[in-house]
Amino acid sequence: MGKPLCYDAGNPEASQALINKIYSVGLHFATPVSSLRTNELHLVRSVLQMLQGYSGSLFYWDVNVNSFQPKSGMYVNHLSHTSLDAIVSQFMYAATCLQLIEILVNRVEKSKGSPTLRAFVSSVSAWLKRWRDIALKEEVRISKDDNGTTPTLLGLASSLSSLCSGAESLLQIVHSAIPQVYFESNPSLSAAELAVHVLDYLYKKLDEVCLVQGGEEEDYQMLLHLFIGSILPYIEGLDSWLFEGTLDDPYEEMFFYANTAVSVDEADFWEKSYLLRQVRCQILDVGRAAPSGASDRASVVNDKKGVGQRESISCPLFIKDIAKSIVSAGKSLQLIRHIPMTSSEGSCCGIDGFGNLNKGVDREESIAGLTLSEVFCVSLAGLVGHGDHVFQYIASKQKLECDDGVIESVRGSEKTWCKFLVDTLLEKRLIETKSPRAYGKSFPHVEVDSMVADLVEKFPLSRSLCQENPVTTVCQKILSKNVDAWKTLNLSRNFSLPPLNDEVLREAIFGWESGSTSSANGTNYTFGFRFGESEHNRSQDDSKMLQLLFPFPTLLPSFQDDLCMSELLPFQKNSTLPSRVLTWIQYFEPRSTPLPVVIVQECLTAYIQKQVDCIGRHVLSKLMNDWKLMDELAVLRAIYLLGSGDLLQHFLTVIFNKLDKGETWDDDFELNTILQESIRNSADGVLLSVPDSLVVSLTKIQDLNGNEQPSMASLPSTPRKSCANSLGMDGLDLLQFTYKVSWPLELIANAEAIKKYNQVMGFLLKVKRAKFVLDKARRWMWKGRGRAANSYKHHWLVEQKLLHFVDAFHQYVMDRVYHNAWRELCEGMAAARSLDEVIEVHDLYLLTIQRQCFVVPDKLWALIATRINNILGLALDFYSIQLTLSGGAVSAIKAKCEMEVDRIEKQFDDCIAFLLRVLSFKLNVGHFPHLADLVTRINYNHFYMSDTGNLRTLPSSENITSRLGKAFLGRTD
Repeated sequence: MGKPLCYDAGNPEASQALINKIYSVGLHFATPVSSLRTNELHLVRSVLQMLQGYSGSLFYWDVNVNSFQPKSGMYVNHLSHTSLDAIVSQFMYAATCLQLIEILVNRVEKSKGSPTLRAFVSSVSAWLKRWRDIALKEEVRISKDDNGTTPTLLGLASSLSSLCSGAESLLQIVHSAIPQVYFESNPSLSAAELAVHVLDYLYKKLDEVCLVQGGEEEDYQMLLHLFIGSILPYIEGLDSWLFEGTLDDPYEEMFFYANTAVSVDEADFWEKSYLLRQVRCQILDVGRAAPSGASDRASVVNDKKGVGQRESISCPLFIKDIAKSIVSAGKSLQLIRHIPMTSSEGSCCGIDGFGNLNKGVDREESIAGLTLSEVFCVSLAGLVGHGDHVFQYIASKQKLECDDGVIESVRGSEKTWCKFLVDTLLEKRLIETKSPRAYGKSFPHVEVDSMVADLVEKFPLSRSLCQENPVTTVCQKILSKNVDAWKTLNLSRNFSLPPLNDEVLREAIFGWESGSTSSANGTNYTFGFRFGESEHNRSQDDSKMLQLLFPFPTLLPSFQDDLCMSELLPFQKNSTLPSRVLTWIQYFEPRSTPLPVVIVQECLTAYIQKQVDCIGRHVLSKLMNDWKLMDELAVLRAIYLLGSGDLLQHFLTVIFNKLDKGETWDDDFELNTILQESIRNSADGVLLSVPDSLVVSLTKIQDLNGNEQPSMASLPSTPRKSCANSLGMDGLDLLQFTYKVSWPLELIANAEAIKKYNQVMGFLLKVKRAKFVLDKARRWMWKGRGRAANSYKHHWLVEQKLLHFVDAFHQYVMDRVYHNAWRELCEGMAAARSLDEVIEVHDLYLLTIQRQCFVVPDKLWALIATRINNILGLALDFYSIQLTLSGGAVSAIKAKCEMEVDRIEKQFDDCIAFLLRVLSFKLNVGHFPHLADLVTRINYNHFYMSDTGNLRTLPSSENITSRLGKAFLGRTD
């Protein structure tokens, strides 16, 4: 047998431990120490105090393990140790959860986090108070219970079941919403990332619990309250951006940021002034070990739920779809304000969601007199409280205060959102109150009489916020109930200097024998002033000033626990209405539990989209009417697409002749002199309001070391036989035309767009030059009709091939690039709804004309462009041959020229065959239908390729002669 249990009567601790051990194993014949025995009533009260966060005689907070622990040896007569522990442990766990929440909230508040995080912990604190208030009310009920009913732990477990489950859920939410990295000494988490993490977690969590079953509505209410409370700072930032064009984000938690290096009047403003925050993918460990002494509780508290990697943390989920539109709208507001309006309306400082211009930078209303956060809260109350779609109601009214019938119908409604709306409009004095008092709602219960009216006129600050004396503001209700005491309370009405009687002092110094008169028997100024009239008037003015500054300085505000500032002071923008709605959410019974995506769409993004659309319409109106966008694009079209009949005719003729003669043309000043002369002599010169706005320059060529080399235009002249080819077709690429687009239109046609225009223009100049040299070659050939018939006919047919291609291609370019693309641009501009869409339409226009001119950096287009440039180069080679022959060349040179003509024809036939195969490929035509039009023009009457897509055998000169007809031959003989 083992050693018997010893009982040491001289050691009470040993005896106590022994008895406790015996009692713990179920041997109830041993009674614990009587001093640790308690009754169930006392135990219930201790449990309720513990749930409120207080340590007592039976439970205490153990800072070592961060959990509530029971006092050792606690027992109840009618409960076993096992039963008592099973019942009490659930309350200790709930109390531990609430206490851990309080600790975390205090840590965040001390760290002075970003607005979104502070708003989140503020909402958490509200629910922490609510759960503890349940325990407080239960304790008060037990204390006031006179029925003689003894509360039990089992009854308490039933009545506090929602508290216990709510405490656990709230702790899990707090641990998941605030990542562990935030509490590190040097956190790597930015305010923007933290805000996105908090809002996205609440958004997803709310989405999970929206399909609640019976009895689970409190989880939805709690998450809804936390999400709404946390999102409000973000909405306030969006409000200032969308309705004022101001980025009010001192903590840098918005999804975009300002680039201070770029001002509003710079060409890069639209692209670089406000940028989206860079995406950073990382794992946020949202779990944190919540210290707990009990292993069964630690499994819940220490649950670490990794969020995993994000695709993007720069923008919250609820506005990700319209993020770019939001940034665009704010930048548009800044543009509108920066540029003076040409009309007599003055500068536009703000646009509300109904198209009304708000004059002044600091506007007080946004949509229907409410800010974005206020209209969000009203809409939320309507959606979750009654299933009403408030946006449809507000969107149909230009101004609520302008429609008395509508306001009366809302005023008479019993719906919660209607009461919120009317009270807010009344507080903002946007609608008239029904009270007969002229000074509004501040004192609704006082009869109108002359005395009150007189005091109201003399104390105007008592009717609203008095910043000099907030006590007066706080005590509005007290003043309204005690109008008769206003005269007594007012300091200025009873203003007088305090008495200063120095008779005792005089008697001690001079004695009664000093012969002082009765008038000198004291200096008490209460009974009269001893100064002149001016001093007396000045004292009266001081009294009136005190009356304005301190109308009722003797009042003290009444004390109320946990009173919100919005309830204490008069109506505060972005504070009073949201705080009332958040309080209502905590206690209302939801009629429906809509998904968060529905809440955000109905209550927020609908208003944002309306404002974005309104700003877009306004900025488009200014673009088209005030800033003349289409007129400016028409000028670019006339210049770079060679749309003007003779704007650049003289300039190009001179340049082409210089190229033919091999003359140097590297002088920018000379080039611009020729250009300005061409503009002045042109009938289309009126297109350029300032002729100097169009400037031409030569591109500098750099070697591998970055040193500038002489351009090909400055090379010495070549021999006559090759002078026309001295620069080739690529020589025109040296020309760069710069047109100064007026601001702010250069936001659309910026330097990059001008570069693309130059690429298109360079290609069109090549086509124009090919046509130019072929026309000159034709004139020489007409003069030399007396030469040998065979060679002459061969040359003529090659020239006709080249000319047909160049003419067909030139016509294609003019139809597609100059006309069709412009028509598509005009249609796109008419359909655009914002400046961003205008820029997209213009970029698409540039891409279209680049593709149709085959100057885009694409493999397919490069292949096509190579063959087209080869054909244009062949036209230049053919012109060079005709130029040589026209000078009376010798036989050897003529023979060489004949070989060159054969080479030109063969290369031309090869290029045509390649082009027709590529351009007729169904996949290419399916993606780019304009290629079919080009094939039709090149392959006129199926000369090169049949309608079935089969290439014909390229004909010889004799066959071509027979197909062209005898009439043609008659002219060439």
